[in-house]
Amino acid sequence: MTRVFLILAALAGPALAEPGSPLRAGDLEISGGFARATLPRAPVAGAYVTLRNTGAQDDRLTGATTPAAAGVQIHAMTHRDGVAAMQPLPDGLPVPAGATVTLEPGGLHLMLTGLTAPLVAGQSLDMVLRFEQAGEVAVRLPVLPTTARGPADGGH
Repeated sequence: MTRVFLILAALAGPALAEPGSPLRAGDLEISGGFARATLPRAPVAGAYVTLRNTGAQDDRLTGATTPAAAGVQIHAMTHRDGVAAMQPLPDGLPVPAGATVTLEPGGLHLMLTGLTAPLVAGQSLDMVLRFEQAGEVAVRLPVLPTTARGPADGGH
């Protein structure tokens, strides 16, 4: 069944459903995705999604790829003594059964490293998310202004 989904996703091209209508991959629902625009010479960018596990089995986001960057890392932002720091999650990000995990600015996020070109507001970013149980899921994320906190505000 997963192979059929991947083939259909490849034929249809990557797409992320509109808010309120998440993309389904097995027991996962993927919604609210976006990336932030970058300055012209920025070497990194951030991407964000909401992952909801509707199943009875835990899953884990283990990685991602995009043609827009040399690499993608899963990061957590930590705050200690008034200092913010990014911490890579080399073992991936758990998506527990029945839980929702939100990747958002200032918290969990996907860090795109070695950008091949700037991300420009109004364009889109194709990405493949890799999960232990749900497999590979192709998504297309809108690129929002650098100040965007989520897809609803568009950076306002």
